[in-house]
Amino acid sequence: MSPKITGLIGFIIGLVLGALALSLHDRGPAWNADLKDAHVAVLLNNGQAYFGKIQAESKGFVKLGEVFYVQARVNPQTKESSNILVKRGKEVHGPSFMLLNTAAIQSIEPVGADSQIAKLIADAKNKP
Repeated sequence: MSPKITGLIGFIIGLVLGALALSLHDRGPAWNADLKDAHVAVLLNNGQAYFGKIQAESKGFVKLGEVFYVQARVNPQTKESSNILVKRGKEVHGPSFMLLNTAAIQSIEPVGADSQIAKLIADAKNKP
């Protein structure tokens, strides 16, 4: 085979592999399709947990919207503690989403439709 033909074949193979790599990169992670429009639990390496919807993922970050977290409360009179679900956005800076570094994420799991968290999220959405 002549060097020109070998070079042309190598060039074509390079173009095909490059196009394939770009098409796979643009699709995003395969897990994103499974969790589209679903609430997820995101457990961070530091033990914090957030619940919300994955809105996007790119360059080492996951964008989480409709974010909730569990907060412990102590009744000052009875000293009993309870956990409540708090919607992010009520803080001073009023965030509407979170960008989480994927290096800080330990796991992402779907929130079961019949779970206690799903019921609390539905209740919070129905409140004015």
